[in-house]
Amino acid sequence: MSLTCGIDIGGTKIAGGVVDEEGTILEELRVVSPASSEEAIEEAVAGLVRELRSRHDVRAVGVGAAGYVDRSRSVVMFAPNIAWRDVEMRADLERRLDLPVVIENDANAAAWGEFRFGAGHDVEDLLLVTVGTGVGGGIVLDGALHRGAFGVGAEIGHMRVVPNGILCGCGNRGCFEQYGSGSALVREARAAAAGGSLLAREVLDLAGGDPEAITGPLITQAARAGDPFAVEQLADLGRWLGEGIASLTAVLDPAAVVIGGGVSEAGDLLLNPIRAAFAAQLTGRGHRPSLEVRKARLGNRAGLIGAADLARV
Repeated sequence: MSLTCGIDIGGTKIAGGVVDEEGTILEELRVVSPASSEEAIEEAVAGLVRELRSRHDVRAVGVGAAGYVDRSRSVVMFAPNIAWRDVEMRADLERRLDLPVVIENDANAAAWGEFRFGAGHDVEDLLLVTVGTGVGGGIVLDGALHRGAFGVGAEIGHMRVVPNGILCGCGNRGCFEQYGSGSALVREARAAAAGGSLLAREVLDLAGGDPEAITGPLITQAARAGDPFAVEQLADLGRWLGEGIASLTAVLDPAAVVIGGGVSEAGDLLLNPIRAAFAAQLTGRGHRPSLEVRKARLGNRAGLIGAADLARV
């Protein structure tokens, strides 16, 4: 049995796991991510792999990195939230570990994980949309991960949807993730609560009266309990996502769209508004086959599992 190690590097934590050929995680470890230092991130990754190798016969390492990765799957060219600028991560880690290493964008890795072992296992053309702090994307076409000419395709969160809109961390204005992300959900709820909206009173009470204590999980909790304001916030988010997915579908024509990321835990409170907005905005609706909008199955381990499997490909 061939074992590989998958690594998922985020802004706050680094997760590492040993994964078999069936996508099963045999052991998993997590450490805090030192996001301000390239050297510290690489040493943390190497430390995780060394510890896992001490108990498992790991043959290769796949790393999911939240940034722009070049076509050779070697260099992290840019990351908006982590200290990476033209980092030769593959060479650095191979030197530290003496193992083959593949670097992949984290959302691409997650899309591959869901395609191989999760919600997209039964289709050949898949769009993954991850809804968390930002909006990530991964595309599988004809059974192969689509990376683009330079390796940086599927950055759907930075598709501009509002000219001269809200400033994004990437430096542009009006990006999709400024309206369709968990951060957008929280921003709008906090603004309503801070502005004295009576509709937001229950959510504000749950946050102890502090608008800054309102979080995505808290909004989901209130929505599940039937709070109209929280339900409306998730519906607004779903509308943005559904309309964006309709535009992406006009270009990609996937068989299924999988919704992942932390906000997907809201389930149908988010998915049903996505489906409704998608159905209302899809070009040629009523005269073309319709895709399924599905919730991701692998949760926050999709990137780890996908990265491990890509190290095997």
